[in-house]
Amino acid sequence: MNHAAPPAVGIDLGTTHSAIAWIDDLGRPQTLINGEGDKLTPSAILFENDEVIVGKEAIKALGTDADQVARCAKRQLGQRLFQQPLGGRQYPPETLEAWILNKLRQDAARQIGTFTQAVITVPAYFDEVRRKATQDAGYMAGLEVLDIINEPTAAAIAFGYHNNFLRPDGVASEPQKILVYDLGGGTFDVTVMEIRGANFVALATDGDSQLGGYDWDQRLVDHVAKEFIRENSSDPHHDANALGRLWRDCEDAKRTLSARRRTTVACDFQGESIRAEINREQLEDLTADLLDRTAFTCREVLRASGLDWADLDRVLLVGGATRMVAVKQMMRELSGHEPDVSVSPDEAVAHGAALRAGLLLSTGDDDYPKFSIRNVNSHSLGVIGTDTASRLKRNAIIIPRNTPLPASASRVFQTQKARQESILVPVVEGEGSSPEDCTHIGDVILRDLPDDIGAQAPVTVKFRYHENGRLSVSVKLEGNDRRLRYELKRENSLSQQELNEWRRHIAQLPPPAEKASTPGNA
Repeated sequence: MNHAAPPAVGIDLGTTHSAIAWIDDLGRPQTLINGEGDKLTPSAILFENDEVIVGKEAIKALGTDADQVARCAKRQLGQRLFQQPLGGRQYPPETLEAWILNKLRQDAARQIGTFTQAVITVPAYFDEVRRKATQDAGYMAGLEVLDIINEPTAAAIAFGYHNNFLRPDGVASEPQKILVYDLGGGTFDVTVMEIRGANFVALATDGDSQLGGYDWDQRLVDHVAKEFIRENSSDPHHDANALGRLWRDCEDAKRTLSARRRTTVACDFQGESIRAEINREQLEDLTADLLDRTAFTCREVLRASGLDWADLDRVLLVGGATRMVAVKQMMRELSGHEPDVSVSPDEAVAHGAALRAGLLLSTGDDDYPKFSIRNVNSHSLGVIGTDTASRLKRNAIIIPRNTPLPASASRVFQTQKARQESILVPVVEGEGSSPEDCTHIGDVILRDLPDDIGAQAPVTVKFRYHENGRLSVSVKLEGNDRRLRYELKRENSLSQQELNEWRRHIAQLPPPAEKASTPGNA
């Protein structure tokens, strides 16, 4: 197999840990180690004077400099600023993600040589705003983002590869219907997928971008803190460093309880300390509602796919949090299937992303295994308009959720009054009819309208939703052939000038000379 430059690289940009993989000279996906010799890099950033330190050392600093450490920035993508000031200033969450990507890029380059192109994964339940922010993070880290693919889809591709479903002739041994249960450090996804030969077709997807192993850790933290308060009448929640040390110990205890039935957690604060004994049953009781949320989502996704549990061939578990005994037991009882753990829960997503990158970078005459991906959108896309009867603002859905991608659809609206100078089209994601129940993506503003425009003039809004979950919007005033100017303004997105400045600062690279903007769609 010919693997001349550029190498095929895939990145699992995780909430609590990240990984990077490439396709080696034998055509195999391999996880690359970081500068510390580990396959996983903690998704944490320490701001120390003029230095920005990513990974293991940032986690260590939670016990001494917790207020200078950023964690779980992925959960805040789509917001204007990360909730916690760092080094005396606040940062957009995507810049924190860019520092993580930059470390992954630099560490990998020491092993495979300089590269600029990569596929990055995101939770299937990420909305368009978060996908755009992830793409921007890649740009600021000095990467050209070849594609953004869903984490469960990437895991399914890795499963197909490691189980010999992908062959040079594109024929698998037999069709498979699988449910991918992906419980990571900070996000949760479920996708029902059919593998037809070398075709990966998503049937339905759902999830929770605010649910993951971190929430199990937090329940342990609160439990031990409560024990400390009971014995000492002081609360370690009030000190960031004490809380940071407790969180590290609780995260370690959670992992220990996957192998042992009991462990102890130390907590020290204001000269007092305790050692709280925790057993597996206590952890399961403390977090039963979290596990129930994942079970509910699984049932909903299966219903949306039109399948029953008996129709599934496999239930695939990925994500580090699926190592918990309770997860395997719950899925065994819920599905009637023995959970499939044939791929590494930590590496599968990065491997699938690397395989996707290899496909995108392969030439037509090489023997790289060919496969196709067909995803569905996780959120309905629509426009906020005014109901003519009630005069209330309503969400007019244009592309419903679980529509196969890519997808195009349009809907006709009307102007509200004669001689309008501009038209505002608020673009949203969500299932509810009320604007308050939806996520605002941005506004399309149509300018330079003709002077003779009348009331109730037809306006066609067309959406094109791409395979990577990015949205293009066009607006046309019917009966007018003149090209009108429109723009999609995202409320919390960085401008191109800001992206270029951050790229220079984070990756120490100028913006690409041949491109005026980041990869992606309007």
